[in-house]
Amino acid sequence: MMKKILVLGGAHIDRRGRISGETAPGASNPGTWFEEPGGGGFNAARNLARLGFHVTMISPRGGDAIGEMVGEAADFAGIHDRPFVFLDRKTPSYTAIIEKDGNLVIALADMDLYRFFVPRRLSIRWVREAFAAHDFILVDANLPEETIAAIVAKAHSLAKPVAAIAISPAKVIRLKPCIETIDYLFLNEAEAAALVGQQPQDAAGWPPLLKAIGIRSAVVTRGRHELVAFSEGRAVTLQPPVADTVADVTGAGDSLAAGTLAALMAGLPLEQAIRHGAAAAALTVQSRHAVNENLTPDMLNEALALVPTAGILH
Repeated sequence: MMKKILVLGGAHIDRRGRISGETAPGASNPGTWFEEPGGGGFNAARNLARLGFHVTMISPRGGDAIGEMVGEAADFAGIHDRPFVFLDRKTPSYTAIIEKDGNLVIALADMDLYRFFVPRRLSIRWVREAFAAHDFILVDANLPEETIAAIVAKAHSLAKPVAAIAISPAKVIRLKPCIETIDYLFLNEAEAAALVGQQPQDAAGWPPLLKAIGIRSAVVTRGRHELVAFSEGRAVTLQPPVADTVADVTGAGDSLAAGTLAALMAGLPLEQAIRHGAAAAALTVQSRHAVNENLTPDMLNEALALVPTAGILH
């Protein structure tokens, strides 16, 4: 029976401006504008739903047209959408400027609404029932620190494994109070450095630094460089496949988290699970969307052929 996943986190609008030529800082740059629903938790939720999982999403949302757009995207992806709607407020947004090669120049997150997702909302009856009915909990760091801690505590009180997506260097700090009780953490090098206060010279340096602050299992992405993952005394590295074309890197980390979690929940070992994650990320960056709308389990399996075997650190 397919596992049920409860996702609590960001579900908002992503606005991305793409520069057409060489980037000229401090000047007007010709380009194009694009917007679509996004958010770390929401991107991962849509990937997981497209991979065949039963997914429920809980997130604050404004009573505006953007909030309706997010709801429509959830329905389209096959997600059971259960938002907290604040009719007098606007749905959060993420606005990014991207270079012609798909890399991020700068971004602005207008996400004040997420602070209204306070811990006491977890005591609402239908929220309690959602926790009880699902097999796995996924949270992202868009939510307030105390709410994340309450989500992780509630998950563990029900013996549900919980994973977290770091979102950004500024927000990953919100995970610190409960970092030792998160079962799987997904983050990039900048976010990992924000947690430990330093950056090693290579991928092998990350596991001891992250374990030292109590992290059980983690996947650290490093852009085009090899990623590193560790769990239960085992650490592995993987060189991400090089995509033929990079349309947009937005959502790559979220899809990597989804692909890895899907494989772990299917019972695959860590070194195989991160290959699934890397394949999902490669498919995402080839799409102009934060979630590849053509993603299927068969497409992911085909993409695995381009992903190398993971290397064992110890």
